[in-house]
Amino acid sequence: MTINCKGTLLDLTTPKVMGILNVTPDSFFDGGKYKNEHDFLAQTEKMLNEGATFIDVGAYSSRSGAKHISEEEELQRMLPVVELLAKNFPEILISIDSFRSRVVEESINAGAAIINDISGGKMDANMFETVAKLQVPYIMMHMQGTPQNMQQNPQYENVVTEVISFFAEQLFKLRQLKVNDVIIDVGFGFGKTVDQNYELLKNLSLFKSLDAPILTGVSRKSMLYKLLGTSAQEALNATTVANTIALLNGTHILRVHDVKEAVEAVTIVNQL
Repeated sequence: MTINCKGTLLDLTTPKVMGILNVTPDSFFDGGKYKNEHDFLAQTEKMLNEGATFIDVGAYSSRSGAKHISEEEELQRMLPVVELLAKNFPEILISIDSFRSRVVEESINAGAAIINDISGGKMDANMFETVAKLQVPYIMMHMQGTPQNMQQNPQYENVVTEVISFFAEQLFKLRQLKVNDVIIDVGFGFGKTVDQNYELLKNLSLFKSLDAPILTGVSRKSMLYKLLGTSAQEALNATTVANTIALLNGTHILRVHDVKEAVEAVTIVNQL
């Protein structure tokens, strides 16, 4: 379980943590929190100091019902932040949270290292060819529908087998294009009910059969706080519990808002 990031082989046998940096005004938890260069640099430095291996930069809000923005607006938000981080943290491994091939290509050229595609190649016909050309690690997430409609009425006969089948099909396409470093993300909260999310979490170990590293992103999501009758702001403890379950079931990367707590969860699980 290794991936090649900028010529360095990263061993994912020990799980890694990916810190979230949203440069959007409307993300579900931290939208609008970081507004200028100082904010972006301070939060990135904090997450790196707390043990983040990757920083995931998102400029398109993918929360349920979020407003759709143009490719140009996404690029205007994304590129200055990627350039800023690459300049100030030369060794940083930046992940680009985008489903648009042009956005990820320009961001990789500006200093990013990984592509994180919520659509798993379904929303841009050029994405797989772009990944093959760039030869960078590709995080492929499962989503039913789009951010604008995904939670209206998600339907599955068997959510676990259908998501596994989706990955098997997409992995085959990528391997035909000689893309080697593919990470899978079952897409908690993306076109799934609360019960379906927990069915995936309970059966996460089955996804190891795909022979690809697993990324889990449950940080402060509604599957946690709706179950508890709280809010995203109160969901840190619930996030740690869910992250621990994910680690015990084979997750290699935790994508989180709260890096310190995720690193502690990894440390404790590794001690077992």
